[in-house]
Amino acid sequence: MNADVPYLLVVSELDPVARRVAERWGVPEATEDRVDGAPIRRLSARALLLKRVVRHVTDEHLDRLLPEHLRRAGTTLVFPSIHRSERNVPCLTVHPLGNPGASADVGGRAGQFTPADARLMADALRRLSERSREVSVPATYEATHHGPELGLPALFVEIGYGELEAPPPEAVGLLANILPHLERAAEDRVVLGVGGGHYAPHFTDLARRRRWAFGHILSRHALEVVDAPTALRAYVATPGAEGFVAARAEDAAHPALAGLGPRRRDAEAPVRAREGPATPGASGT
Repeated sequence: MNADVPYLLVVSELDPVARRVAERWGVPEATEDRVDGAPIRRLSARALLLKRVVRHVTDEHLDRLLPEHLRRAGTTLVFPSIHRSERNVPCLTVHPLGNPGASADVGGRAGQFTPADARLMADALRRLSERSREVSVPATYEATHHGPELGLPALFVEIGYGELEAPPPEAVGLLANILPHLERAAEDRVVLGVGGGHYAPHFTDLARRRRWAFGHILSRHALEVVDAPTALRAYVATPGAEGFVAARAEDAAHPALAGLGPRRRDAEAPVRAREGPATPGASGT
């Protein structure tokens, strides 16, 4: 994907993280474009802003409502959001959209994938990781696991804040500072991630240390139910993918991966010249 393609920050006013992040941005200048009567505002040279009154995960096919010139450009949708999990662990997460399994309890459709903007996700992850000590929580990829379903590339950037009543101001400020300035590094090599835990510690560390940019990530749990057509849809929905990287050899041997493209080894991508602090460990759920 071209480095100059714009991206649209979609703020659900029903989401406590998105709402507080948007408050930090104030009221940027409105463009002439509207979606359901709401103005699209310009936040930076490449970042646009749209506020919505529906939940992110149920905002199916929002891309169809966007102005034609944004659809034609392949604009990526970026959703700041609360992170919820069974373990309720504080964290910062980045992930693509889709449902590898046979259910779609949290938006989207079973077995379907929204296109992933792997390079933009990698930049978001690296920026969060390099400043994660400021908020004392880890930054990590998450495996592909929920909707909404969209025709344009999309990703979620989330704050999980455990038992606290509201997202920590430091984490909110971090997202507010980072999200308007995301970039795509042309030297990043795009791949599908296969195996590992839900929080993808292996792929997180590879993206931090090397020039790997992961699109969709099929966790080891997802591989238990994924068939070949579904794996192929995840691969196709990782535009620019040149193969897949596996968390371990057993994952690479999964029969659903046959014919997806070459298996890439961890060390094939160059080491990044700039590296932030080590990513705290995270186990899958």
